[in-house]
Amino acid sequence: MFKRTNYKTVSPGLYSAMLGFSRYLANSNLERGLLDLVEIRASQINGCAWCLDMHTKDAMESGESPQRIFLLNAWQESPQFTNREKMALKWTEAVTLISENHITNELFEEVSKEFNEVELVELTGAVISINSWNRANIAFQMIPGDYVSKRKKEAQ
Repeated sequence: MFKRTNYKTVSPGLYSAMLGFSRYLANSNLERGLLDLVEIRASQINGCAWCLDMHTKDAMESGESPQRIFLLNAWQESPQFTNREKMALKWTEAVTLISENHITNELFEEVSKEFNEVELVELTGAVISINSWNRANIAFQMIPGDYVSKRKKEAQ
């Protein structure tokens, strides 16, 4: 495997726009821990090694337990996740795999019981954002492993 193109330097404007979207969502009404779970789950579905490396490290730096990260791929069967988290993960999977099943009215109503309108729009934005990053990082074969989380430094 080799990195194909450094899209960050080839198109800094596009990279900056994507980064701006992510930064907006990081300051949204949604809990940081919930966003971490969404980013990891979408990255698992899409098979994005670079994003999995980054977001699992960030989540653990923010206090997420390794056990919950290990069980994330089987969240439906795990009592470690709250109903709100489960609804966010269910929505993440549906939006990520939208071409397979689309979004039913029943799912929308179910998720809307846990998230108000603003939160649901922001949650959808978070799923769209991580899917964009996944696709870019997979397409250009970003090589995982050397990411160092800055969250601990930011908190100090």
